[in-house]
Amino acid sequence: MAKITQLTLTAESKPGVLAKVSDALAKAGVNITALCAGESSGRGKIRLVVSDAARAKEALAAAKIRCGEEPALLLSLDDRPGALAAVAARLAAARINVKCAYATTAGGGRAQVVLVVANPDKADKALG
Repeated sequence: MAKITQLTLTAESKPGVLAKVSDALAKAGVNITALCAGESSGRGKIRLVVSDAARAKEALAAAKIRCGEEPALLLSLDDRPGALAAVAARLAAARINVKCAYATTAGGGRAQVVLVVANPDKADKALG
C-alpha cells in the first residue's frame, strides 16, 4: 500500500471539460494513472491520480483549471472475489470511513484500488 495524492476538480458538467483537463496534463508530460469522474446536479467531479502532482497542479493552473488535493491510499489487491470486501471489513472494524473509492484491473491477477479516507495513517495501520 502506498500513500498518494489525489487531485480533485469540480467543474460544470459539459462537453469538453475532460478533454481540456487531460490535454493540459498531456502537454505538461503528466500521466494520469487513475481517474474517477462523476456528475450530480449539473456539476462534475473529477478525481485524478497522476505521475507528478506538483507539475499537474501547475499545468492545470496555467490552463485556468482549479484543483484541490487530498491524501489517498493506493492498494494493490488480488483480482478475485472478496479481496475488496476484506479490506473494507478491516477499515470498518477500525471505524474508518471510506469517502471515495475507485479501482481498475489490467489483467495479470492484480487490481489497483484508490481509497480516500479521513485518516490515511490510521487506515494504513489498520490494513498493515
